[in-house]
Amino acid sequence: MDTRTARDGYVAQSAQAATMHAVVFDQYGPPDVLRMAELPLPQPAAGEVRVRVRAAGVQPADCSTRSGWFAQRGIGQAPFPRQLGNEFAGVVEQVGAGVETLAAGDEVLGWSTANAYAEAVVAPADQLVAKPLMMSWAVAGSLSASGQTAHTAVQALDIARGDTVLVHGAAGGVGTIAVQLARLRGARVIGTASRENHDYLRSLGAEPVLYGPGLAERVAALAPNGVHAALDASGRGALDASIALGIEPSRIATLVAFEDVQRLGVRGVRSERNRARLQELVELYDSGKLRVHVRDIYPLAYAAVAHRDVENGHGRGKVVLMVYSTFGPAL
Repeated sequence: MDTRTARDGYVAQSAQAATMHAVVFDQYGPPDVLRMAELPLPQPAAGEVRVRVRAAGVQPADCSTRSGWFAQRGIGQAPFPRQLGNEFAGVVEQVGAGVETLAAGDEVLGWSTANAYAEAVVAPADQLVAKPLMMSWAVAGSLSASGQTAHTAVQALDIARGDTVLVHGAAGGVGTIAVQLARLRGARVIGTASRENHDYLRSLGAEPVLYGPGLAERVAALAPNGVHAALDASGRGALDASIALGIEPSRIATLVAFEDVQRLGVRGVRSERNRARLQELVELYDSGKLRVHVRDIYPLAYAAVAHRDVENGHGRGKVVLMVYSTFGPAL
């Protein structure tokens, strides 16, 4: 196994601990099924990197996995105990054979599949990018999954200058990024949110509108010349309201209501994650063109509390778990 020494002299010492702490669950259910467990420390294979996690983002998809929503639909079933978490940031601790682009001690952010709520995670090297010096750990840990989902959707809808775009759930983790990416493409953005998040949407460059009954009429009043595209990041009747506005179904995309895609003829969009996409998001953030709002931070052991926070459904931005490692040398 190929282990490298970083610029600052930090040396990865994987032999210091054979185990790590991670959040797991043994059955589907409410947030309280989550518990801390001691698991074997993962070892990177060829082309992979082990990262000591500093922060991991919490997504609605994590809650759906834990509750059994995906399992009921035959998606992502796996034996218990199961882990969670698809986005993270941390410090490279060990690299597998053939990895030339990263070294122990490098600060990175990236993505994995259902294992980031942990002290360490192993991921392919091409799923990691360098963390900018001025990007906080909390922001770095919460950008990858939501950011790439928003980027995929905005790209799929071919948002362009002059478009008027409706973003449902605009104050959430994905919606926050989607609003800004659409604005960067020159679009006018109308965003749905609860009233307490309207000023927040204005700060992102969106025109806020209250969701709920009468939504289509409220949007039509704001955009009498029509709406060109819509992104549903919330559910709650968003697709029917978008159809009622006369938007061409091929330019309506949902990230959540896949059961309605065929019925309405709209697009179901899932994140298409790749390193180039994440690198673009990081560069936009580093240049001051993209904001990532972290509303709440919890220690890893409080994952259940973080899930309840996310399931509240009315918060803005992201919820993040901070990881305070109990193994290896302090950095």
